[in-house]
Amino acid sequence: MDAYQQVIATIALTMGAAWASGINLYATIGVLGLLGSSGNIVLPETLVVLQNPLVIGAAVLMYSVEFFADKTPGVDTGWDTIHTFIRIPAGVMLAAGAVGEVNPAIVVAAGILGGTISATSHTIKAGSRVLINTSPEPFTNWAASIAEDIGVIGGLFVALHYPALFLVLLVLFIILSIWLIPKLWRGICLIFAKIKTLFTTAPPATEHPPSPPPSSPDLPTR
Repeated sequence: MDAYQQVIATIALTMGAAWASGINLYATIGVLGLLGSSGNIVLPETLVVLQNPLVIGAAVLMYSVEFFADKTPGVDTGWDTIHTFIRIPAGVMLAAGAVGEVNPAIVVAAGILGGTISATSHTIKAGSRVLINTSPEPFTNWAASIAEDIGVIGGLFVALHYPALFLVLLVLFIILSIWLIPKLWRGICLIFAKIKTLFTTAPPATEHPPSPPPSSPDLPTR
């Protein structure tokens, strides 16, 4: 039973770290590093580096920057675009490191699955922000950002302390993602189509001179 629980806990940590990194990478690294260094959790040997004060300090610094960038309409979308190339590879690395020192095939498989989960959570976050930014008021953006921060910390807490429950919630998240991502894509395409119409002016219609009335045929003279 202990071996079974250990496997469940490892899978939950692997997928939890990948899922959270797709939403807020720096909060994920900071939370894992602080919990590991304080002795609240025992990280795998391959993730012990997260407990290094230098890594924790860098994560906290970047989280502080993201905290404000993520709550500024427009800036958050640019931030998410740049972090497409940061969060997903980091999710792969965290997932691969979370399984510990095991068979390399397991490490590669964990990295593949972790990258997919990280890409999914990042896509939903970035796509929903594009739609939210169409609202002229900033409060919706702030609420979404704060909810994401709380969700990352809460999700990691559940993954670390209630791994079986987290895996059930992860399955529900995957099902929701299959339904939600196509809708987000259609909404984003509609927004960009409207933006395109703002910068595309129709050519002025050419006015044709009125055509002369048809001439009556000449009558024969006698």
